Amino acid sequence: MENVKKINEQLTVSGQVTPEQLQQAAQEGFSSILNLRSPDEKGYWHQEEEEAKALGLNYINIPVKVDNLTEEQTTEILKQIDELPKPALIHCASAMRAGAMALMNVATRQGMTPEQAFGKAGEIGFDCSANPKMKEFFEQYVSKHSKAS
Repeated sequence: MENVKKINEQLTVSGQVTPEQLQQAAQEGFSSILNLRSPDEKGYWHQEEEEAKALGLNYINIPVKVDNLTEEQTTEILKQIDELPKPALIHCASAMRAGAMALMNVATRQGMTPEQAFGKAGEIGFDCSANPKMKEFFEQYVSKHSKAS
């Protein structure tokens, strides 16, 4: 698949998936799709849940808007990531929200500091400074919730 970043063996993130990419994900052995897009976003694929389920994939949609992101919502998303059958493909429009959520999940579960998490993000190919608001939220959340703290 194109526009895909593998976080680890269990989690992969991408931008909006196409019908072909969804089929490819099923063929590659993915078990779950977590869509972080809101139905009111431009380019939202309204048949995605139906198509994913037809391919035998678990599907969850939790709309995330960076401007309204809360600690409670993030905790719920990370809990969903923990519970999803793996491997899971997490996506949004550009992979930014998906990448942040997947990396926050990994960082908090593995006891990483925000600096270690940003280092991992850079290795994967994320530019954490591209969205200062998301970077600040990420840093605060990981600092507060990482098992190391």
